[in-house]
Amino acid sequence: MNLDIAEKLKVMRESERISSRRKAAEIIGIPHNALWRYETGEAIPKGDVLMKILSTPIFEKYALWFTTGKIAPESGQIAPALAHFGQNNAESTSLEQKAG
Repeated sequence: MNLDIAEKLKVMRESERISSRRKAAEIIGIPHNALWRYETGEAIPKGDVLMKILSTPIFEKYALWFTTGKIAPESGQIAPALAHFGQNNAESTSLEQKAG
């Protein structure tokens, strides 16, 4: 499933159960109307804004997924759906590991 930037931002926020864009914008440290424009696709965030979003502690676990579409649970990099619903909802891109 390919999501655009707007959809990815919204999925990340909703996966953290933050229903208010205003609250999410406050957590990230950007104006709430800017987040609205990003999530609706009216504007595309510049690189520095994306870095700010992806380095926000509650969203940093989604950085690899956001940029590449891949996950690495062993490194703490997951897809938003995995945040609260378990790791069965996405595939790992790592090599299969044997359980000890």
